Amino acid sequence: MRKLLLSMVSATVLAGAANAATVYPLDRATVLVGSPFDFKVEFSKVVKPEDVKITINGESYDAVFGKAADFVAEEKGAEDKVLGSALILRGIKLAKPGQYKVEVAAGDEKKSVNWDVYATSAAPKAKNIIFLLGDGLSVAHRTGARIMSKGMTEGKANGRLAMDDVPPVAFIGTSSTSAIATDSANTMSAYMTGHKSAVNALGVYADRTPASLDDPKVETIGEALRRTGKKSLGIVTTSEVEDATPAALVSHTRKRSDKAEIVGMMYDVKPDVLLGGGSAYFLAKSVPGSKRKDDKDYIALFKDAGYAVATDKNELVTAAGSNQDKLLGLFHTGNLDVTLDREFLKKGTVGKFPNQPGLVDMTKVALDKLSKNPEGFFLMIEAASIDKMSHPLDWDRALFDTIEFDKAVAVAREFQAKNPDTLIVVTGDHTHGVSIIGTVDDNKPGTEMREKVGTYAAAGFPNYEDKDGDGYPDRVDVSRRLFLAANNGPDHYETFRPKLDGPFVPAIQNEKKEYVANEAYKDVPGAVFVQGNLPKDEDSGVHAVDDIVLQAAGPGAEGFRGYMEQSDVYRVLADTFALGSTKM
Repeated sequence: MRKLLLSMVSATVLAGAANAATVYPLDRATVLVGSPFDFKVEFSKVVKPEDVKITINGESYDAVFGKAADFVAEEKGAEDKVLGSALILRGIKLAKPGQYKVEVAAGDEKKSVNWDVYATSAAPKAKNIIFLLGDGLSVAHRTGARIMSKGMTEGKANGRLAMDDVPPVAFIGTSSTSAIATDSANTMSAYMTGHKSAVNALGVYADRTPASLDDPKVETIGEALRRTGKKSLGIVTTSEVEDATPAALVSHTRKRSDKAEIVGMMYDVKPDVLLGGGSAYFLAKSVPGSKRKDDKDYIALFKDAGYAVATDKNELVTAAGSNQDKLLGLFHTGNLDVTLDREFLKKGTVGKFPNQPGLVDMTKVALDKLSKNPEGFFLMIEAASIDKMSHPLDWDRALFDTIEFDKAVAVAREFQAKNPDTLIVVTGDHTHGVSIIGTVDDNKPGTEMREKVGTYAAAGFPNYEDKDGDGYPDRVDVSRRLFLAANNGPDHYETFRPKLDGPFVPAIQNEKKEYVANEAYKDVPGAVFVQGNLPKDEDSGVHAVDDIVLQAAGPGAEGFRGYMEQSDVYRVLADTFALGSTKM
């Protein structure tokens, strides 16, 4: 009888879910006063427009929004399958803060959602915001970078990272709207819009239609800055500039892979400083190396819009010294090479792109350019390859990029010391399942590399050296080095050694299209086969769902406290700049 009752309850719940409409923005959305957004209602069946009733706080929605929505009698999905009816209204705004209850009904389909529409301070708390993001930055990355860069004696670090002196103020939840797991697109989008979304989505709520560019939009921080004042906008990254994290400041798409379209969105917003890789999506299709499918030449368009353009480190120096306020720097057709390869091993694509600037070079130039605006600026700085090297379990490269990120934090802190009206935020967008286990000591006897792993008291301390004082160890292949391990990954061979010939490729596809351990590492002396714990369609490690640490210093930092959702972070940024002041 109990099982029957449970089955009946389950059936009732499922039936209720099947007859529930979907409303965007979703329930518990936080909406900035005056910020444009799209309103959409999706019904699970075809309904008549006269049967639809939508109220907001008991009042007809069209009276609240000032206009009626477009009605789609039959919204279609893949293969023209009819999904149901829909209403959509683009670019609406709410001018009054408060709690808004949206109630939707059409026949037996009903839905109720609540929005928190908020205002901000009447006046800005800070003139500038520098938002520093280590993509995938986890606690182990910080710890490893400190030990590798500064050393440790008798259990105490021999020095501190720049980020160690930025107060940790909050834990940040990273989950997406469709799963507890997440990616860089919707995590950064939540930071930069105040709205959470689904995996791969940027600046939109991911709806049910297959088209990627028509989903309900929300305003990005780049657009908000353009709408509300004259502050400058800067984007600095070691990835393609149209990759997920930098794209989140300006773009609207369900698919982060819409990179050609994202370049167009970059051009629409026109960040004052835009530095990174990804020139392949700026070049017309006729140009060798282009990944566009049209004849648009965005480099020429940016030049015509008054931008100085740089393609290598020397040109960046020249452009930095010019009297042009706007700067576009594209230093690679794809992502920039990682620090270990670019500055030390000269591996990867350094032979093809030999004069790439690093994150510190780009940060200094961006701050110099942006600080000339008396109105202030918002600058996002991303160390992209902490993540890109953590996916393939290449921990030495990930830690070197963490050290470089920390050097960019130091540059930002120096700027803040001279400009105390600047808020600095240091955080990641998600974590990786990585921990420091101990050390690997080559001097231990035998050929079994796993027996050379030291844990507990046997770990001792690594023997990295930094004789030239540049903050990086002179070598990564020292005789006793950090041993990092991930709690997720594909089948692979653990070599217990740095990958000096190029970034690690842990798994490759077989004839069944499954990812199997890359046998290129099988015969490395002492290598051990590691059974993966991910599905065989995964070729590398995946993101963890763990909370991330957010650190902040400067005016406005008091807004970050305790546990926060990533969408809450935008609210603090908006308040710091008074983007939702009702007195504007």
